[in-house]
Amino acid sequence: MTFKTQRLTVSAVMLAVATVLSVVCEFIPFLSLPMGGGFTLASMLPIVIISYMYGLRWGFFSSFVYSCIQILISLMMGKTVLALFTPSSSDYMGVWVAIAVIIIDYLLAYTILGVGGIFRGCVKNKIVALVLGVIVALSLRYLCHIVSGYIFYGAWAEWFFGEAKATYKIGEFILNNFSGKGLSLVYSIFYNGLYMIPEIIITAIVAAGVGNIPKIKKIDK
Repeated sequence: MTFKTQRLTVSAVMLAVATVLSVVCEFIPFLSLPMGGGFTLASMLPIVIISYMYGLRWGFFSSFVYSCIQILISLMMGKTVLALFTPSSSDYMGVWVAIAVIIIDYLLAYTILGVGGIFRGCVKNKIVALVLGVIVALSLRYLCHIVSGYIFYGAWAEWFFGEAKATYKIGEFILNNFSGKGLSLVYSIFYNGLYMIPEIIITAIVAAGVGNIPKIKKIDK
């Protein structure tokens, strides 16, 4: 098997695994958060592994493909992407805003996972390189969601922390100490952190485990 054929085959399998994991996790109740959003069981790790095995350039290409797959899944399942373009939906904010949200929350947020192989050439320990790659890649995805949430969803901040106030004191504290753009930023950090921080932790732990698999290794021409 040639290098290109092997790379294409392995990447296709990894993309399939990542896609299946992300879809299956949609149907696991405890992974969904009551106020929206949810995390998965390391569904993005296969994308980081592709980048580690074959380098950043191929990693970014594969993660871009994955971002397109995520958009299609959202459309087919009638979730966020479809709602953004549906005037009767509470998520509808106009066509151009919808396009901007998709660019940041999907195309950019998932394509950035290609950076996961950044430590392949400078960290000798494979497990450490994978874990660090996961932390950096998923943290950058988290940052993309923070930016999107701050720009486009800040109007939900008072409602969100108002609902949280009934159960958690932090909701009351935030509403009493932040307002305007500051409140929008805190909301985006908090809301997106509810699912991205567990996602980062879970994926890093799984990465430390699968790092022992011999077939997961740097492969160059």
